[in-house]
Amino acid sequence: MKKAFVVLFVVLTTHVVSAQIHELGLFVGGSNFIGDVGGTSYIKPDQLALGVLYKWNRSPRYAWRASYTYADIQGIDRNSDDRRRQARGFSFSNRISEFSLGMEFNFLEFNLHNERRVVSPYIYSGVSYFSYRVVNNSLTTETAWDFSIPMTLGVKASIAKHLVLGAEIGARYTLTDNLEGNNTGIVTFGNTNSDDWYVFTGATLTYTFGRRPCYCRDY
Repeated sequence: MKKAFVVLFVVLTTHVVSAQIHELGLFVGGSNFIGDVGGTSYIKPDQLALGVLYKWNRSPRYAWRASYTYADIQGIDRNSDDRRRQARGFSFSNRISEFSLGMEFNFLEFNLHNERRVVSPYIYSGVSYFSYRVVNNSLTTETAWDFSIPMTLGVKASIAKHLVLGAEIGARYTLTDNLEGNNTGIVTFGNTNSDDWYVFTGATLTYTFGRRPCYCRDY
């Protein structure tokens, strides 16, 4: 599954023969964890997150998007507003390596060949496949892979002929409850019926290239 996901990611990011315009750039920001250890704030980036992204703009309204993001996450009970967590005093750290594919939808027309500056809020969703560290039954650390569902809200603007600047907040609902190591089969605590979340908050800067699109229907 991991190999198939990587192959699809590479195919999408290297597909530059279409007439539609492309974007390639960077994501810089922070990450935070939402789960059974640490604070309970939904948006509170406290670790560095870095990534690369590619967009294939199929129309002024939507684009296919692929990205890779690398980030650390942590949870420290003493930083929580919950007194029970403060008294418990647990902490953890983990590392996320995420591939994501999906569609970005623009609320306003975002024509990158417009001579004027264009601005639009947008949403993004799709599917993500990410790695993280787990402790196995032998009490050694190994790499595990799982899926998450990205839900991103942002705003972007063309700031130069070939540059687009954006700001976004992207929450990931994971299909695991073990990012903080609380559900290993050896140790279990917290709400094991609620899966973990992680959040990326930051800025994107992309470079646009490609031939002028016609944005017309295919017949």
